[in-house]
Amino acid sequence: MLGEWLAAGMCADMDWMQERADERLDVRRLFPGARTVLSLAANYYWWDPNAEGSPISRYARGRDYHQTMRDRLRTLRRTLRQKFPGLRDYAAVDFGPVMERVWAVRAGLGFVGRNGCLITRDFGSWVFLATMVLDAEVDRYNERFVPDACGDCTLCLSACPTGAITSDRRVDARLCLSYQTIENEQAIPEPLRPAMRNIVFGCDVCQDVCPLNAAPKVAGSERFAPRAVAQLGARELAALTPDEYQALIPGTPLARAKYDGLRRNAAYALGAMRDAGARELLQRLAEDPSDVVRDAARWALEQLSCAR
Repeated sequence: MLGEWLAAGMCADMDWMQERADERLDVRRLFPGARTVLSLAANYYWWDPNAEGSPISRYARGRDYHQTMRDRLRTLRRTLRQKFPGLRDYAAVDFGPVMERVWAVRAGLGFVGRNGCLITRDFGSWVFLATMVLDAEVDRYNERFVPDACGDCTLCLSACPTGAITSDRRVDARLCLSYQTIENEQAIPEPLRPAMRNIVFGCDVCQDVCPLNAAPKVAGSERFAPRAVAQLGARELAALTPDEYQALIPGTPLARAKYDGLRRNAAYALGAMRDAGARELLQRLAEDPSDVVRDAARWALEQLSCAR
């Protein structure tokens, strides 16, 4: 599946996916001596009435999950090494060449849904994944798979605003608004921009419509609780000053898009919503020093003109 996805160009410009594909497919290449893979998941779902309707993907409204998950991995590592001196390991949280979803499925944590997300019984797809590879075997291991519960449902395919989800459970990053608003540092392709209504960072549409993805009964860690930035709308995010950005964004996943990228996304969202109340703001951004912000603001102003 990975090879076909890469060969089809669905990784967009994420060349790092191709560069270490052999290690992704065989953890023994990544970590010589590997004998056991531990797959871990953490629920991050938080319901906050002040953050509902936010243009920011739910996973990015709180503290950067990389930091929280790495803290937990360090604790686990210390515990294991105290009990088993000499144990060697390799651990990763969404940054190493590890097929996290594949190992999560093999560990019985869930199944890969039609939208490409790992779906768990208790928390739906509202989970962060981490992986630890050990150079020792566990005493008992029972490979158990969670049954695929998607059935004939195709709600995520029909709801995806850009048609990024393919019929074989793959996501084409070139069309995905999560990729475009987070990883792409250039201008977002014009055909995708009208789909960015109230979408500034990441996209949860395929998760929100999933019947298997009801809010978990238990909230995630306090570290994942929405921060003040989650209460801002597209207008406020587009109007962020450098000082406001520094006060609100560092320590959250939003930092990935950087200052200009976040304002660029917000300008596109305002244009997609044809928010006439943002005209003056967009006119200012149309003269911004950043090329991508200027381009986005001018496109947004064109959309307002079309709405007259």
